[in-house]
Amino acid sequence: MVKNTMLQAEKAKFPDNPSFYLNREIAALEFDWRVLSNAADDEIPLLERLRYLCIVSSNLDEFFEIRVAGLREQIKLNAPGRGPDGWSCIETYKHVSERAHEIVNAQYQLLNTNLIPGLAQAGIRFLRREEWNSTQQDWIADYFHRELLPLLTPIGLDPAHPFPRLLNKSLNFAVALSGKDAFGRSSGTAIVQAPRLLPRFIHLPSDITDGPWHFIFLSSILHTWVHTLFPGMNIEGCYQFRVTRNSDLFVDEEEVKNLRIALQGELPQRHFGDAVRLEVADNCSEAMANFLLRQFDLDVTDLYRVDGPVNLARLLDVTNLIDKPGLKFRSFVPGIPQQLRKFNDIFKTIRKGDILLHHPYQSFKPVIQFIEKAALDPDVVAIKQTIYRTGLDSDLMEALILAARNGKEVTVVLELMARFDEEANLKWSNKLEAVGAHVVYGVVGYKTHAKMAMVVRRENGILCRYVHLGTGNYHSHTATRYTDFGLLTANGAICEDVNNVFIQLTGLGRQGNLNYLWQAPFTLHKRILEAIYHEASIARVKRPARIIAKMNALLDPEVISALYEASQAGVRIELIVRGMCALRPGIPGLSENIRVRSIVGRFLEHSRVFYFFNDRHEDLYLSSADWMERNFFRRIELAFPVIDPKLKKRVIREGLKCYIKDNHEAWDMDASGHYRRYKRRGKPCHAQINLIEILGGETPPPVL
Repeated sequence: MVKNTMLQAEKAKFPDNPSFYLNREIAALEFDWRVLSNAADDEIPLLERLRYLCIVSSNLDEFFEIRVAGLREQIKLNAPGRGPDGWSCIETYKHVSERAHEIVNAQYQLLNTNLIPGLAQAGIRFLRREEWNSTQQDWIADYFHRELLPLLTPIGLDPAHPFPRLLNKSLNFAVALSGKDAFGRSSGTAIVQAPRLLPRFIHLPSDITDGPWHFIFLSSILHTWVHTLFPGMNIEGCYQFRVTRNSDLFVDEEEVKNLRIALQGELPQRHFGDAVRLEVADNCSEAMANFLLRQFDLDVTDLYRVDGPVNLARLLDVTNLIDKPGLKFRSFVPGIPQQLRKFNDIFKTIRKGDILLHHPYQSFKPVIQFIEKAALDPDVVAIKQTIYRTGLDSDLMEALILAARNGKEVTVVLELMARFDEEANLKWSNKLEAVGAHVVYGVVGYKTHAKMAMVVRRENGILCRYVHLGTGNYHSHTATRYTDFGLLTANGAICEDVNNVFIQLTGLGRQGNLNYLWQAPFTLHKRILEAIYHEASIARVKRPARIIAKMNALLDPEVISALYEASQAGVRIELIVRGMCALRPGIPGLSENIRVRSIVGRFLEHSRVFYFFNDRHEDLYLSSADWMERNFFRRIELAFPVIDPKLKKRVIREGLKCYIKDNHEAWDMDASGHYRRYKRRGKPCHAQINLIEILGGETPPPVL
């Protein structure tokens, strides 16, 4: 054991020692490697493996649009300084490019050598041009002339037709030509943009195939008939390509007078930001590839040659279209807590005791019903709610609109800057204001990421509060795919805290003291550090000490430093970090008592759970926040305690211990930042499947 004085001296060194921290961008790409490994897992149903492959592509798109775009901006501005890991922006960019190319190459190799042949054996075929029979050729030709040709606008490049302004991630074709057109022009190059409204793959009618699930790619159709767009010209080559652009919005919140109007003006420009990546078909000539790179002001390191469709994410539609036995995960019905099955009066039920919801194993419907009942209940006088992501179609938002129409005081703290959900939130903002709801956009400079809803009800002449707090968004669709916890409570002290946070967000005033909640940017970071240091102090006097924390990302240097100190003091620390983790576990003398694992399964692990043994008191918090600087200091976040002893045991069992025991979908991290699939030993333990069996409702009969 290191002496206490040494611990205090080392504490100051940790944040400044690059060897103690992993790079966040590489950590993000490592998560994509783990997801891609599921796409290669023969034990997973075939269409689910295709879905994992598509998720990796979608993740990479956002990674380039935001993270790589940010790196390029810093390099362009010659930004000084290095990250906690010691890498400069240029060094990070180099490593990111190398790793991203490796992932993309592995994706397409897996698609072509494993998934497409496997799908073909299952009757799901993507027909190449050389496989089309005469009947199919006739049908496809008719489709081209009827559905595709009227929408195409070929652009021959010359002084009167400069290189077009192409939308972010749109499918395009670069056509190499020879010969002269009707006007004597011979530019040699044309661009054809694929219509955005058409699907990227076409489902062939079953009467012209020998199976119900045969598809052709839109790119194959256009390649076949591209010559019809350039009559009399010779087609020397036709290459699909896609450019990814910087999609981060810049709205100076302190300078604008109306954030909503400013955002509406900025959103259209998102599609035309600076280019950050160019994807081309692997058969694209060097001359054409270099030409495209010059048009987008990109370097050869930004070029990704792919053996297949340039946008694999669009194949996700195949997994949604086909519901074939044995090719998908077995479906299940989310459960309903026992308390909510007995009573129709949800407010009476909540008064009897707190209700814990564990999604997606338990249904999200009680949360929607909580607001729907409030909208219709004549005794309810007010509803307040935060909204970060909720989707374009939302029963919950419709319930808030109904509540306002019914004369309730409805207040919605709506985060306009929720990345890639800005348009949906603008839509709801307009609808809510149209019916008289109070819509505010949080606090300038801070994203409102906390998940809370409060209903105020008059009961026997007294105003009573009911609250929902959660770790995930108020989004019905993601609630079926993300793991999250929600708590329905009438606890007076917690409800008072939530009310005070709402007043703080909608009004003006100094920070007040909260009874139970930890709130960013004020107390959350401080409380987390205090809890870690307290656990370390307990370990130093030889009493049992333990920390278990589950989150999406762990990047904050001060928290990592505190965890290192706690490890040296003898605290047993188990971290379940789905994605980015900058902490290095298992280093002798530094972090040998820390274990880091990641669970990558059927559902996206999204809940944040913080457990501190605290000399057997077992403090337990659920939160909307990851352990990142942005969450601690640039967002409105909450962590809330689970007070009821039975519910606390449930969270510890369902949200932490089952993942620690998982030997099916767990990955363990070593000190270098590499992950290895946990070797399956002893009795199989599959956390997500076990939770479906424990919490799920009536399960449909197995597919035979």
